[in-house]
Amino acid sequence: MKYDFETPVNRRNEYALKWSGPETELPMWVADMDFRTAPEITEGLLETVREGIFGYTGIPRIWYQAYRDWWHQEHGLSVSEDCFVFVSGVVPALSSIVRRITLPNEKVCIMPPVYGIFWNSVENQGRRVLECPLVYHRETLSYSMDPQKLEECLRDPQCTMLILCNPHNPTGQIWSREDLKTVADLAEKHGVTVVSDEIHCDITLPGRAYTPFAGVSESARRNSITCMSASKAFNLAGLHSAAVMIPNPHLRQRISRGLNNEELAESSTLGARSAVLALTRGRDWLLALRETLQKNRMLASRFIREEIPGILPVPAEATYLLWADIGNITADDQKFAAFLRTETGLRISPGSGFGNAGRGFIRINLACPETTLMDGLARLRDGTERFAQKMKSREP
Repeated sequence: MKYDFETPVNRRNEYALKWSGPETELPMWVADMDFRTAPEITEGLLETVREGIFGYTGIPRIWYQAYRDWWHQEHGLSVSEDCFVFVSGVVPALSSIVRRITLPNEKVCIMPPVYGIFWNSVENQGRRVLECPLVYHRETLSYSMDPQKLEECLRDPQCTMLILCNPHNPTGQIWSREDLKTVADLAEKHGVTVVSDEIHCDITLPGRAYTPFAGVSESARRNSITCMSASKAFNLAGLHSAAVMIPNPHLRQRISRGLNNEELAESSTLGARSAVLALTRGRDWLLALRETLQKNRMLASRFIREEIPGILPVPAEATYLLWADIGNITADDQKFAAFLRTETGLRISPGSGFGNAGRGFIRINLACPETTLMDGLARLRDGTERFAQKMKSREP
């Protein structure tokens, strides 16, 4: 293979949040990868570093062109360059957008189990979260939206925004065009602005496409704000570079002013440059990454089904995250995750961190070399066995 996804990289000496724990711990929680980014990106950044000047950086026209061309070529979305606004990160963008589009004490709808930071981005701004939980079908290990519940939420006159996750974190669901069209129609009907977090959109199964929310209808295009970044797919999160795509010029003016007022629209020397390199030179690496992630997902799912039958891995179409049902073992995912960390050193994400709808689940990061993955799976098996024995010993 042209690219190396199998050689472990020691990240403990690079201030990595994920690897900041004890030497005995194996972290499989934070959503970044243990793979070096595309060498094409690294080489381009080294050219900039060797110049030795790290002054104030503007956003060059090529940055706008790179985003426009990538979304057109890869995802079939045609928008003009001026629809894109630079921002330092998706999370800061979400918080800023909530402040600009909603008023204090208004409600923002989300669909749990979902990325836990959504709650922070809403509640920290003095707004209220309105939950519209996804429907979990345990017999098929799948999720679906609940259109009736969604309309009930969006009908609430205090609900003025919906934050959508497409593809969905943590379940790995890719929403269909029909699902997204339903969301768009209901949002327009009830005057609710849709903010779509699409940061995981480039990490799909090989040959599996996702549909941008803004591309499903004219109302979706007119009534949406899409947050995107090359950081998740190309492992560039530490460079703080993202984009907000807003086709509606009136909405874009409001959001752009907010991002600029809050000093979120300025790039570091390497931030905008890294995105340009990823979107113009990184495609071959990304295709190889998808193959590796598919292999890891198949390996992990098979191992769990055969070696840890009490855990049910939920099939996914996107992300490098494995969402798994541990309801046959315990309903207390927090206790289970804490036990694994203490007893085996394996650190994973408890499902309740994604809302009450995530209770009884865990999330595991699969973006690592196979040797690391097998180590983690062995720890998961051993820890699960010990946990079950401990629970059994406490039975009367």
